Amino acid sequence: MNNILESHLNLIEKSIMTFVPSVEKSYSVIEDAMKYSLETGGKRVRPMLVLEFCRICGGDVEKALPFAAAVEFIHTYSLIHDDLPCMDNDDMRRGKPSSHIKFGEADALLAGDALLTHAFTALASAELSSKQIVDAVKILSDYAGANGMIGGQIIDLEGENKNLSLEELFLMDKLKTAALITAACVLGCIAADNYNNIPSAIKFAENLGIAFQIIDDVLDFLEGEDNSDIISGKSTYVSLLGLENARVEAAKYTDTALEALNLVSGNTEVLVDFSMKLLKRNV
Repeated sequence: MNNILESHLNLIEKSIMTFVPSVEKSYSVIEDAMKYSLETGGKRVRPMLVLEFCRICGGDVEKALPFAAAVEFIHTYSLIHDDLPCMDNDDMRRGKPSSHIKFGEADALLAGDALLTHAFTALASAELSSKQIVDAVKILSDYAGANGMIGGQIIDLEGENKNLSLEELFLMDKLKTAALITAACVLGCIAADNYNNIPSAIKFAENLGIAFQIIDDVLDFLEGEDNSDIISGKSTYVSLLGLENARVEAAKYTDTALEALNLVSGNTEVLVDFSMKLLKRNV
């Protein structure tokens, strides 16, 4: 099982930079800034989910790579913008200076804009049917847009120095975090031309996304007072539920996600293992 995940990761790392456009020397800073943020890596959770759902659904994972790159471009652009002074004002990202610290605020903003734009160039480059590509464009734009990730960002910003209820926090994370994870899983089904698995993929992803965010809140709490969410006074699952109860809730959402996989046609053992690793992660 680990070999399959490792193979997915190798494919992603080898291919993702090929979707970054080459530009003229006079404005090459934009290319440098895009690559800088993409190179910070992370767990590549979303592109991994694209490839694994494609594999489970009987598709060719190499043909799904443009979809995997697209969702990672969207995720990376969101992180660049999230770190900006007008948002979370974070100077560091994954142990490196944030894009706006490295390149300046304006160039970082434009690098995020470029990644957002070229995500759809990546989708359009897939060697799949026109229907699959159009469906992928709609899914990614819907889940990344105002009723998805952007909506969640708005709730997040308005929640600073304000006590959100558990219901408000859940809505925020369903949009801000779970939406893009859901898009990734659905894109994998579309890449394999297996639309029957999409409802189960959505239920899996929405619950996995909440579990993922709860564990993020736990890890942020354990990081201590330097964490930006603590500094800004944002409500988190830890602040509302306590540390241990938050872990219990993450396990419950993971269990619900895994139950949804029972209705997915195909061998989901790798996905189960991947989900449990996300639950038990410490970084």
